[in-house]
Formats: sequence, C-alpha cells, structure tokens
Amino acid sequence: MDKEAGYPSVQKHAKRRVKPLQLAIVFLATFSVSYSLANYLLWPNSHSEAIPINAQAVLAQCRALHLTPGPPDNFRSRTQSDRFVQGTKPTVIRNATIWTGLDDGREVIQGDILIDKGLIKKIGSVDLRSYHNVEVLDAAGAWVSPGVVDLHSHLGVDSSPALSGASDTNSLKGLTLPWLRSLDGLNTHDDAYRLSISGGVTTANVLPGSADAIGGQAFVIKLRPTAERSSSAMLLEPPFSLNGTYVDPFQRPRWRQMKHACGENPSRVYSGTRMDTQWAFRKAYDTARILKEKQDAYCAKALVGQWTGLGDFPDDLQWEALVDVLRGRVKVQNHCYEGVDIDGMVRLTNEFKFSIAAFHHAHEAYMVPDLIKKAYGHPPAVAIFATAARYKREAYRGSEFAPRILADNGLDVVMKSDHPVLNSRHLVYEAQQAHYFGLPANLALASVTSTPARVMGQDHRIGRLIEGFDADVVVWDSHPLALGAAPKQVFIDGIAQLEKPYTSVKPKSVQHVPATPNFDKEIADAIKYEGLPPLEPKPAKADVVVFRNVGGIFLKDPTTRRVSEVFTSASADGVVVVEKGQIVCSGAEAVCPAALSRSDALHLDLEGGSISPGLLSYGTPLGLTHIPGEASTSDGRVFDPLSSQIPPIIDGTAIKAVDGLLFGTRDALLGYRNGVTSAVTAPSGGFLSGLSTVFSTAAPHKLADGAVIQEVTALHVALSLSSGVSVSTQIATLRGLLLGAGKGDLGQRFEDVVAGKIPLVIHAESADVIASLLVLKKEVEVATGTPIRITISGATEAHLLAKEIGQAGVGVIVQQRPFPATWEERRILPGPPLTQASAIAALVAQNITVGIAVDPEPSSVRNTRFDVAWAGLESNGALGKAEVLALASSNLETLLGVEDSNVNADLVATRGGADFEGKVVAIISPRSASVNLV
Repeated sequence: MDKEAGYPSVQKHAKRRVKPLQLAIVFLATFSVSYSLANYLLWPNSHSEAIPINAQAVLAQCRALHLTPGPPDNFRSRTQSDRFVQGTKPTVIRNATIWTGLDDGREVIQGDILIDKGLIKKIGSVDLRSYHNVEVLDAAGAWVSPGVVDLHSHLGVDSSPALSGASDTNSLKGLTLPWLRSLDGLNTHDDAYRLSISGGVTTANVLPGSADAIGGQAFVIKLRPTAERSSSAMLLEPPFSLNGTYVDPFQRPRWRQMKHACGENPSRVYSGTRMDTQWAFRKAYDTARILKEKQDAYCAKALVGQWTGLGDFPDDLQWEALVDVLRGRVKVQNHCYEGVDIDGMVRLTNEFKFSIAAFHHAHEAYMVPDLIKKAYGHPPAVAIFATAARYKREAYRGSEFAPRILADNGLDVVMKSDHPVLNSRHLVYEAQQAHYFGLPANLALASVTSTPARVMGQDHRIGRLIEGFDADVVVWDSHPLALGAAPKQVFIDGIAQLEKPYTSVKPKSVQHVPATPNFDKEIADAIKYEGLPPLEPKPAKADVVVFRNVGGIFLKDPTTRRVSEVFTSASADGVVVVEKGQIVCSGAEAVCPAALSRSDALHLDLEGGSISPGLLSYGTPLGLTHIPGEASTSDGRVFDPLSSQIPPIIDGTAIKAVDGLLFGTRDALLGYRNGVTSAVTAPSGGFLSGLSTVFSTAAPHKLADGAVIQEVTALHVALSLSSGVSVSTQIATLRGLLLGAGKGDLGQRFEDVVAGKIPLVIHAESADVIASLLVLKKEVEVATGTPIRITISGATEAHLLAKEIGQAGVGVIVQQRPFPATWEERRILPGPPLTQASAIAALVAQNITVGIAVDPEPSSVRNTRFDVAWAGLESNGALGKAEVLALASSNLETLLGVEDSNVNADLVATRGGADFEGKVVAIISPRSASVNLV
C-alpha cells in the first residue's frame, strides 16, 4: 500500500514497531523453553520431550489466542493517523456549533476544530501560532458532527450502476461460508462512493449479502479515494496483513466483522426451511468448536512443555474465522427479522457461547426486547430502517416506532442503509425519521455516528469528535436532524472531500432540533397490537368541526386547478369551519363569529399548522399489493407483448388497473394518515402496462362511495435499455400503435391518446430514449394534425434535455432523490452539495410541469409530504409552499389525467409546524361529508 495513503512498507514498519514486541516474545518464549530444558536436565527420566525448533513461535501463538481485540495500548498517544496523506494541510473550522457525541450525545460546544495529520488536534479555542499554511473554514455557526457511519452497507460489492460483472454481494456455493471476504469483491469504481460522501457518510461496514446463513467476512472502509486506487487502501484497521500493511499476529488483534443471516433469505435461495438454516448454523459452529478445542488442548500441552507427539498447531483456513467468533474476536452482524429467528439465534449464541454485535433489519425486535437481552455475552444492538417495511412477509409487522421502543428498553439503536437498498447518501434521513417518530435527538444522531462505531469496534477512533480521533468531520447546512440537511463540507482523514460544494438558502427554522410531535398513543398501540394497530380513520362525531390557530390555508383553484395560498397568518389566528365535510367559513377569527360560538362543534387546535390539498401518490404498486414480495398478496404482472406470448383471448385488450385494485392495504392507510388521500396506480408490466386508475387510500373496498375516483386516467408504456428487446423495436412498436396499428380495445385507447382524450405516460430513464420520444411525438403530431399529451415518468436523465422537453410541452414525473441504479440512470443531477440545482429545480426552470414520484416501495408513500418539502428546501427559493404542494397534487393530476370535478375533494389538517414538526390530525372529506380523524 502506498506511503501517501499512510501505510509504510513492511520493512520500515517492522523496524519501528515489531522489533520491541519480538524481543518481548523471545524473552517469554525463551524463559518457557529454558524452564522446560532445565526440568529435562534435572529429571531426565520423567522429561524426555524433544523441544521443537519453532517452540518460541508456538508459545507466542498460543498466548496470543487469549488476547482481546482492540487498538494497541499506545494508540491514544499517536500523533499522526495511519491513514494520513503526506502534503495534507492542517485545517481549522472556525465558529462551529459542535455536536461531539460525548455525554451520551448531549454535549454541544461553540468553538473551533483543528485537524492535522489526519487527526482532530483541538476542539474549543484553537491557537494557531505554532502552525503554518493552515486552511480556514468559517462555519458561521453551522452544525458540525462526526462523519456518518453506516453499519450495514454493500457499497462496492453491489455496485452502481448495476452491471452483470459488478455484483459480488452473494455467493451461492453453500449455506455456511465463513471463509469468504467482501474485500475480495470490493469495486473501487462504484458511482455511489462520491454520492454517499456528499451525504456525510465517511465510514461503512461492507457486508456480504444475506443469501447464505454465513455469508462471509465483512470489512470496514473509509469512502475517500486513495492515491493507490486499490480496495485494500480503503480499509480501516484491516485485521490481517495485506498489500504492504503489517499486522503482528502476536499483538492484540483488530476486530473482524462477519455476516450471518436467518429467516426467509437463506430459505428461499436454497429452497429450504428455517430448520435447515438453523442446522447449517449448528453444524458450522460445531465444526469450529471442535477445531477450537483441538487448538486449546494443543496449547495447554505446549505451554507446560509437553512437546512429544504434539505436531503442528491445528488450523484450517476455511474455519479459522468462525473459530475467532468463538474466541470473541469477531463482530457478528446478523440479518434477522422475526421473533422466531431472533429466538433461534439467541439459542445458538448460548449453545456455542459467542456474542452477536447487532441484529440487522430486525423488524420484530421491538416486540421481543427481553429476548434480545438473553443473548450470550451482551445484548446485541438493533440496526434497522426507519419506515421501510412490509416489502416481504417477515417485514410486515415493522413499525416506525421501533427505534423509540427499543431505546426505551435500554437497547442500542443503529439506523442503517443496506445500501443500495436505501441510498446511503441519505442515511442521516433515517435518523431524522427515527427522531420524528420518537427517538430522542441525542440517540438519533448517535444512531448514525457513535453507536455504529462502537458496535463495529471502531469507537476508539471514529464516531465522535474527540481530540486524537480520526479527522472525519461534517459541516452541515442545517441541523443534522432537520429535513433535507446536507453537508457544506465533509472531511475524511482530514482531507476535504467536496471540491466545490453548493448549498441551498434555507430558513432559520431548520437550524435547530425539530420539535417533533407526540406519538405516545401510537407507540402504545404498536406494542399492544404487535405491529398491526388499527389504521382506519374515524369520522368525527360532530357535524361541525372548527379548526383554530391555523397558520395557513392552501386550496386549488376550481378553474385552473393550481394550488394557491388563500390565507396566512404569522400569529396563527386563522379559523376554518367545516360542516358535513364542506368548508363554510375560513379566515381570521373575526370572519366566523357565528360558527365559533356553536356548542355542538368539535374544536381542534392546529397550533399554527395548516390546511392544504390532499396529496396524490404515484410511482409504486400501491393498491395492487399488500406485500410486494408475496405473489399471493398482489395483483400480479400483465403479459408483455414484446417478450411473452399473449394469449389469443386477451389479444388487443387494454388491461385496467381498476380491475385488480386491492383496498385496505396498510401502506395505503398509512399514506392516508399522513396526508396522501388518493393514488394513481397502473398495471404492473413491461413495455405495455395498460390503463391507470385513481382511488381513495382510505376506502375499505371498491364498492364504497368514492373508492374509485376515476376509473381510467392514462395509458402507460415503458421503454428501457434493459428490457431484453431493442429500444429501436420498442420505439417502432409505439410508433405503430400511435399511428393506428393497434386493434380492439387497445387500438381504441391509443386513438384516445392521439385525439388528446387521455395522456400517454411513458416510463423512460435515459436521455437518449427521451430524445427519441420527443422526435416521435412531433412525428405523430405532424401525421395526425393533433397535439398529444405525453408525460415522461422516471426521467432520471431528463435534466439533460430540460430545454427541449419544455419546448415540446411534455411533463415529467421524477423522484426527489435520484440514484444511478442502472446504466440508463447514471447521469443524475444530484443537487446540493454536488450541484447547485436539483433535477426538479432544473426542470421547473424550463417551465415544465413537474410531479414527484415516490420510491418504488409502497411503504414510502407515507413520506410523500416530506419528499415535496425536501424538494422545496433545496430549490434555492424557486419553489414556494404552494408550488411544493403542487408537485404531489395538482401537477400530478394534470400529468396523469386526473379530472375530478371536485378539485378540493380532500383537505389535510396538519397540527404544528412544517416538515418534521407537523402531524396530520384530520382529513376534511366532502366525498364522505365528514371530517376523518387520524
């Protein structure tokens, strides 16, 4: 490894550190051998063993087996990081608000931070008189935190963009593979490194996947690029010698990491059961136990000089890592969801006497905290998502209140990404959501900094801002727990990672810890109902509901459908009076004196909150599935005419999503409780999906009043480089359908598109595909003489053609947080701090009608209001409150062909402030002539 990366050559390293230790070992071993030799001379008849030539090394190796992992004893006295890059200038961060991570995450210091030689040298008041050529960054009061630490990542082994030769996450060579190492598949060209750094992530634990019961060994990396450009150069404290690094096997060992997995994943991959997986664990651990006992027996004899017939030290390269687990030298990171699986692993730890560092995913951990405390050695931490749940059966009971419940039970909570399952660039967003739903602020910040550092055994150098720790530091543009918080600069090993950071202008309100709502009742219900509390809204018993202390009222214009602010008050003295679901009076209190005096009214205090249009969801199979990973709970996929044989009986039929709607799904009801009152969903398919529909997220079934709001909204197709059929074939087919080649009902629907009766929604990510679609649109319009309504969804690379899209009159639906998951999505516009403009802001600047699509998982629907608010926060003032709301209401309606005559059919009442300080408390519903309490 190159000296510039801070890893000296083997020879120099040995001269500096190994020789004193070798002398000590030689002394101890020589003493033991001399003692044995003396015994032999004094009592030759009883001690006839021949001392082997390698006795000194054997004795040192045996003694080293009992050393506990950790840093060298002199680690705290280091004056330079082992990862220091020569030539890096010292830097002082002035005038910072510093969250150190000390005092259980409660300590905040106003002052400076001096970093030099890859270390934090001073915190507080910094004297620079002995320093020269110092870089100065004036934080101007900004929040500064330790670098974000991701305990569960697949960065580099599940690389972006996803290509057939770039995935090294899982091996399928057997259930138990402790000899495999994620390092051996660590790709240095993953596009996500830079993105994750831009989110403040400085360290990640790169795990093998969860297809196997024991997937292999994991490795902790720093994300910054190195001069050597090698995988090994990224490692933090590698547990063994490699590429020029030297680890003395007779010193205190460094922590190792290992991946375990139980439950559905190994069972599905190997067509087995939980019983098979558990037996595989027991068999593997029994193999390791036998080897460990042989080693211990060998050393017991060697240490007392019984050399006769002893032979070589018993070892096995395949099983040595699992033996280290039994010796307490490995941090076991255990993918485990349900109570039954957690119970099985707790039994395993007590049977074979080893500890688990953390249960990961662990969607049912909050229901079994006492069980977790029974694990051998110490209670494992719990590493979880904030709100991602219900994507498969074992995640069905996941609760957003799990972090708070676990913390209340004294268990360590870690928020993790499982990157690229969740983009680790936004790992701090997981901590923000955990805080919103009740996890105390100090523990929420710790959950992505100091706690994961401790769980992976690296809390002697990362995770907190302490003098002598690694200089991994993030300067934020707002409080780290505020929605949309983004770094202004990120330091890794004292090296600034953002060459030219961009920041958005943000309100002062995001500079403090959000004053989150009270969820005590919901938390109690989550425990009482084991993760499945009732979610159905309850109509208010009173016909008249008075909302008081309203800070703002937003409504859609009946003619233009545009969202506008019709009332605002800094003193929050607004009133909205609703009778049988209809607003009868609104504005200042003086406007509605009669209504306020009605004794039969229900009064709700919004505490400065707002009333705004219900949000519309699009981008997930919401309404077509209960559990996306369970085929028996979903509508299923339509036949793809370009890649499968269409049964003659349905040839020429346009498939309607309305026919397969599933009501009462938990994700739909959670969406409703968070202000998403309706959703547009299209059939799930390939090139030709079919006709979308819009439905109420609160309806109990299809026959209920207002359940289906509009039976058909738009016709949907998808074009992709990875469809298995050439893009040129896909374009040619679409051209033919638009010019009359279709037959039957399907042909009629394309005629409706050409006639402008319904929009054509085309899912396309690549700018090249989008360009071809713009040409096709013009071609069809010239041929038919009529304009057609086209909306591009997905559209990750649409910003590259923003001007042309705007000129063509095409609308765009994009995700708020783009990610280069595939080749056709790789040219993202990431937004601050990497680019000045976000994709949404760039498209809006070209007068394009833009809507927001949520993440493809239905569980993300509930966070739509956070997505739109986030878009506003990073738009540099281009989007006001009304424009932000339009992204997921009126704009989406226009783009998707929603034509409900009652434009304000659902209004959302939010108590408290904006973003993470507000809580939806009621939905005003003219359709049901009521106010629904949530």
